Amino acid sequence: MLHSSFISKSNGTKFPSFASANATLSSFRASSHFQMGLKWSRIALSSSSGQRLSSKARSRVKHRTANVYGRQARERVLEEEAPEMAEATPSFKIFPGQAFPLGASEVDNGINFAIFSQHATAVTLCLSLPQRGELDMLAGGMIEFSLDPNLNKTGDIWHICIEDLPRSNVLYGYRIDGPKDSDKGHRFDSNNVLIDPYAKLVEGRRNFGDAKHKLSKFLGTYDFDSLPFDWGEDYKLPNIPERELVVYEMNVRAFTADESSCLDQDIRGTYAGLIEKIPHLLELGINAVELLPVFEFDEFEFQRRPNPRDHMINTWGYSTINFFAPMSRYGSGGGGAVSASREFKEMVKALHGAGIEVILDVVYNHTNEADDKHPYTTSFRGIDNKVYYMVDLNNKGQLLNFSGCGNTFNCNHPVVMELILDSLRHWVVEYHIDGFRFDLASVLCRGTDGSPLGAPPLIRAIAKDATLSRCKIIAEPWDCGGLYLVGSFPNWDRWAEWNGKYRDDLRRFIKGDPGMKGAFATRVSGSADLYRKNKRKPYHSVNFVIAHDGFTLRDLVSYNSKHNEANGEGGNDGSNDNFSWNCGFEGETDNVDIIALRFRQMKNFHLALMVSRGVPMMLMGDEYGHTRYGNNNSYGHDTALNNFQWQQLNARKSDHFRFFSEVIHYRQKHRVFSHENFLDRSDVTWHEDNWDNPDSKFLAFTLHDKGGGEIYLAFNAHDFFVKVSIPPAPPKRRWFRVVDTNLASPDDFVGEGVPGIGSTYNVAPYSSILLEAK
Repeated sequence: MLHSSFISKSNGTKFPSFASANATLSSFRASSHFQMGLKWSRIALSSSSGQRLSSKARSRVKHRTANVYGRQARERVLEEEAPEMAEATPSFKIFPGQAFPLGASEVDNGINFAIFSQHATAVTLCLSLPQRGELDMLAGGMIEFSLDPNLNKTGDIWHICIEDLPRSNVLYGYRIDGPKDSDKGHRFDSNNVLIDPYAKLVEGRRNFGDAKHKLSKFLGTYDFDSLPFDWGEDYKLPNIPERELVVYEMNVRAFTADESSCLDQDIRGTYAGLIEKIPHLLELGINAVELLPVFEFDEFEFQRRPNPRDHMINTWGYSTINFFAPMSRYGSGGGGAVSASREFKEMVKALHGAGIEVILDVVYNHTNEADDKHPYTTSFRGIDNKVYYMVDLNNKGQLLNFSGCGNTFNCNHPVVMELILDSLRHWVVEYHIDGFRFDLASVLCRGTDGSPLGAPPLIRAIAKDATLSRCKIIAEPWDCGGLYLVGSFPNWDRWAEWNGKYRDDLRRFIKGDPGMKGAFATRVSGSADLYRKNKRKPYHSVNFVIAHDGFTLRDLVSYNSKHNEANGEGGNDGSNDNFSWNCGFEGETDNVDIIALRFRQMKNFHLALMVSRGVPMMLMGDEYGHTRYGNNNSYGHDTALNNFQWQQLNARKSDHFRFFSEVIHYRQKHRVFSHENFLDRSDVTWHEDNWDNPDSKFLAFTLHDKGGGEIYLAFNAHDFFVKVSIPPAPPKRRWFRVVDTNLASPDDFVGEGVPGIGSTYNVAPYSSILLEAK
């Protein structure tokens, strides 16, 4: 996730559980309340900063009878005389509306708007009709409708239906007022126009990193005009078994943003750009992409005020504005939210057509709205802070911070929980997403007061939800409040975990730390110590050495310490516990021996990852040796520091990339690496009688495939050669060398194997071998 300086980093078919039982649509008293009148508050000319200018508009109200929601109610037509500065405002027919579904929805009588706020005392719907093609949300007139709590409120849900609105190209938000009591957790401010949490699309600036529109506002929008997306007659979901996954963690923008991608400028860094590079993913051999956050976020959030990070652009996206809307500026050509949504579906369709699943990295532990010292109110904070965030009522209603980013989403509150579930279902139903990786998922295991829960309702609901039943669900099982749940994350036999212990133990063994051999063996064989519980399987361990935060693989073998000076926080951000080794020199070097050792170590890590039982995950760029020059927290750099360097890939296609690709394909061809059960004595022979010696840094073992195949592996983390005895091959078979990381390409990997393996083999320092019995 995005690190701050604090850290080393329903569909809506039922009322919320707390809604009043008697607060139903039938409780509307139309005759009396319509006499009170629905307030038409004003037409406001608004600047891009949200400041309102008074309007001289005058409204005239007409009444007539119409059949609304199966009952008689008064309907009013509001006719507005436009101010001199604006075009004529259209007339509208207005109805009380309905409480569900939340968000903007099309109903028989028009467009219905519904929003939850338990503590609000006043809610105003704000509309912008940019009929002249205005792209700046608030540059034209905004029409505002004040909702009558006696008419337009059911339980804690405020709602209104407007008949004459266009079916698309409408921008909307809310002004919400309520108690001015910060000590009780409230943060109401009716000056802010807020994004509907249930907006399915969000409009903002059209182009990523467009500094001319740095302070652009964001508003919800909808599209009921477009035809349903055509997924195709032959389309089908990949439905890859978890044990067969090979995951590629990647950033949509960074994958093709660089000029070296050789794509047209309009599609660099976009969903369409990713489609163009699917052949690379197929050549590499992965069958699932895990996309860094693709929910709408503001890349300029660091530049709202002077601060040490105000030179950076958020390129990782761990700062969600809305949980339903795809990141609009990942769409090509500045096409906006509707176009980006369609393009996102095209991307998913293309990946599925190539047999690649799509997993989203989702951030439900916090939002973009920051802390109380430097708040950035765009949605939840102004709608009902006390509901949506964890607050400490014993400490003047201060926001609790288990995310390290200033606020913590109140995930196990019934309303917030339903919001998260609705969001997940939306991505599965609307966008055909195959799975989710939950950032700082331990936050989702905390109660509304922040205390850890043994059986978190949200975690259980995700595991048991029918719509999500086909999805992979993966937890990052820790948070920034110290709740470390690797191996003990509440799981209902469904949740997988990012195995942080795998990462650390592999790093330490391969770099040559003493006393790590037993831990290395445990991790490679599936981490039974962590996951052999109840009905959990090895594939519930997502194995990784490298992820987006932390060192790249090349930097892991090139730096002993982080070098985050470019982040502007004096090197205080990013993890200090990297378990890295620079192979004898800090940073870039021309020393050929050190360079060779580094590339050998990268191959050792990759081989170990791909032969381990569990689900392997690698990071975008490691297939060619991408470097961030020691920056282990590069979230704010929209530059070559993060962007995939295609010219470097081409330069290393025949050696480094070739090895990485061949090893992945080899794993997928040999089921011995991806059995769904943990290893038992018949599955492996450990060639080891030196387990208790902390100075022993060599491990050899044979994996036995019940189909008759045998794979011998040896890893030498010593700085000297180890002459090892090779066990006899099975009857009528002999050993072939497939991998020796000490050899230069193409000899480091020979798929058909090299014969002539004798009874011993000299394993070079910091190298590994794989033999196959044929």
